[in-house]
Amino acid sequence: ILMKIITIIGARPQIIKAAALSRAISTSFSNEITELIVHTGQHYDQNMSEVFFDELRIPKPTINLNIGSGSHGKQTALMIEEIEKILVKEQPKALVVYGDTNSTLAGTIAASKIHIPIIHIEAGLRSFNKRMPEEINRIMCDHASTLLFSPTKSGYQNLINEGFKEQNKSPFTSDRPGIYHCGDVMYDNSLYFSELSAKTSTLIEDLDLTKNKFILATVHRNDNTDVKENLTAIFESFINIAKNHNETIVLPLHPRTEKMLISVLANDLYKEVLSNPNIKIIEPVSFLDMIALEMHSKMIITDSGGVQKEAFFFKKPCIILREETEWVELVECRSAKIVGTNKSFFIEAYLEFKNNSSLKFPKLFGDGKAAEFICKQLLKSI
Repeated sequence: ILMKIITIIGARPQIIKAAALSRAISTSFSNEITELIVHTGQHYDQNMSEVFFDELRIPKPTINLNIGSGSHGKQTALMIEEIEKILVKEQPKALVVYGDTNSTLAGTIAASKIHIPIIHIEAGLRSFNKRMPEEINRIMCDHASTLLFSPTKSGYQNLINEGFKEQNKSPFTSDRPGIYHCGDVMYDNSLYFSELSAKTSTLIEDLDLTKNKFILATVHRNDNTDVKENLTAIFESFINIAKNHNETIVLPLHPRTEKMLISVLANDLYKEVLSNPNIKIIEPVSFLDMIALEMHSKMIITDSGGVQKEAFFFKKPCIILREETEWVELVECRSAKIVGTNKSFFIEAYLEFKNNSSLKFPKLFGDGKAAEFICKQLLKSI
């Protein structure tokens, strides 16, 4: 009998993460596992969801709940209600969730109440900042899960520090969960998608960029976009680098960030950003185009967790526009620096990376076969 699992996705990065597992199932485990993909509709922007499935050769969701955005409470509550109905009807052997979004939390709550085992991929990651909604989501999800797959050693250690036991044996339950350090499904993906991107993306040529001669930047976190001082400091730093160091900065702009630039930045700063020829603000790009930008940039500046890691996968120094990171390994091996929104730290990090050609990128994220490992453990343990 095929093991039926339901995978919950909702935000753009989860769609991509889930692709690694779907690919492993279809290439190596199609006789043993069947997967039903439920998209909550948490990200409902046409560009950010629909086009992905085609471009990345990802199976389309079996069910789309079309929940869209709303307050955290309202959005999560609607998802719980709808996911519960699906779980009751489908009776899967397990529910798979990724990362730390409201969709992850909603799936976890719905499954835990009706005793369906939860598989958490990207378990154990901690920013140690509970003001981040994602931190609450990931902690609650970990502590309700039956199988936890951590992409990093530090994530695995965090679980042990929180009382998870390495010596638990199968069959696992939510009271006696199994924890694994398995490598990162996004590393699996980066190997696969960088090949696909090299064949299909023409963005570098379209934007008339010189390979390894531009900086890629992304800004989307509320702490940065919605706080005037923070957004101002970030864009003043961009102007400094573009003007005083003659750097080209490519900035694919999230729709919300674009809205905030107009309403939050002082008018003269906003005009300066728009009129500086070295700052190229572009529409949000597809995932394969994003990979092309990452692969061919010389440095990456971001507040996105996923982009920090992709910078590392493609051996690019990374400036992190946050006060902390879940990917502490990147900072420890000195290929990434946390600057928050401090302008002098920002410029210091830029100068250091600009003049440093001896950065190291050790193999921290596994062997590119994390998804296969997860499938094998699933079949053994549930």
